[in-house]
Amino acid sequence: MTATPAALEPLPDAEAEVVQLTQELIRIDSSNWGDAPETVGEAEVAEYCAARLREVGLDPEIIATTRSARQAVCVRIPGTDPSAPALLLHGHIDVVPAIAEDWTHPPFGAELDEGFVWGRGAVDMKDMDAMILAVVRAWARNGISPRRDVVVLFLPDEEAGSRHGSHWLVDNRPDLFEGVSEAIGEVGGFSLTVRDDLRLYPIQTAEKGIRWLRLRAKGRAGHGSMLHDDNAVTALCEAVTRVGRHQWPVRRTKTVDAFLDQLSQAYGVDLTGGELDKVMAHLGTLGMLVGATMQNTANPTMLSAGYKHNVIPGEATASIDGRVLPGYEEEFEDTIRAIVGDAVTIETVVEDMAIEAPFDTLTVDLMAAALKAEDPGARTIPYMISGGTDAKAFTRHGIDCYGFSPLQMPADLDYWRLFHGVDERVPVDGLRFGVRVLDRFLRAC
Repeated sequence: MTATPAALEPLPDAEAEVVQLTQELIRIDSSNWGDAPETVGEAEVAEYCAARLREVGLDPEIIATTRSARQAVCVRIPGTDPSAPALLLHGHIDVVPAIAEDWTHPPFGAELDEGFVWGRGAVDMKDMDAMILAVVRAWARNGISPRRDVVVLFLPDEEAGSRHGSHWLVDNRPDLFEGVSEAIGEVGGFSLTVRDDLRLYPIQTAEKGIRWLRLRAKGRAGHGSMLHDDNAVTALCEAVTRVGRHQWPVRRTKTVDAFLDQLSQAYGVDLTGGELDKVMAHLGTLGMLVGATMQNTANPTMLSAGYKHNVIPGEATASIDGRVLPGYEEEFEDTIRAIVGDAVTIETVVEDMAIEAPFDTLTVDLMAAALKAEDPGARTIPYMISGGTDAKAFTRHGIDCYGFSPLQMPADLDYWRLFHGVDERVPVDGLRFGVRVLDRFLRAC
């Protein structure tokens, strides 16, 4: 398939305000502490987004999901072709917490320094929220309509499993997704510099599934000073050690194969037939992501047992963060059961699907064309992320989901280390680039 970028009038007002919008969003502390009462900032961000949309004559709906502090915002932008399927454009408004003393700049200060906006959410994902607002506001001011309906959603709770956000909306507000065939959100469209005339822009087409497990061992409680052959802590730790040290086999999916093939061409080396550790070593930090998308993973993350030093507890529990490749769910479950053994029970705490969307589509071609129009050295490639996004929920409605939050990054900046990291920041020039690309793509789509 091919696509030609349209000759569009630029939207200087969108570029002019995207930095300010990013700063104002970051300054609202919408840290997601799960179900704790401290999780309150999402409602303020929702009100902010709705107010910015109302300023330009749009009529957004604020939706309280599971409680008043968990709020989403939705507005539908009518397209010029009512027969065309709608496009969902979504961003989450919550962020992971930040410890201020660890940061160079205040995490909720949104300071401008060295050409960057600094703060929690700068790349995950208040930058994209700001780009969406900037483009949609500019459309309204300039009387611009997209070809197909664009459904804009700002969502809570992505950072804690989306139960209070996208999953709730899919279950309770199916009307919002009427006619939607594809969705655009995080995480993709960022640049990886290979050389001066070549930058790769990975488009997320797949996500691993989630299996958050709780292992539970039971034993005979007793005095810590006595001989004891039925210790729950011992049984649990043995099982956890086996899980943590298990070497999962490499499994190649079509998305990862396409990703490695494109990398091979870009770097001029053969990555498709190498061993996993050699591939990871060649790719550096990106290799951690690539390695995780070539196998199932199960990492122990929490342990809990006992209440006193000299009391052997009757029960011990551990948390396992499992991530599953598309098509290898059964292998994961059978392997975990065999590793853990019969003495330890397995409970599923969170389960969500692995997803994979096609890359050879007109919509993806239009992403590539929009990027190429702004960066002649751009080349798009498909990839899979090891984590999860709101896309998992939307896939339940048969929607093909893509990570496309366009952003041109400095060649020496490690994009993936910014996610959930200290000193998260986004380049000002990258934000303006993203607005131009997003506008081009949405109007052509």
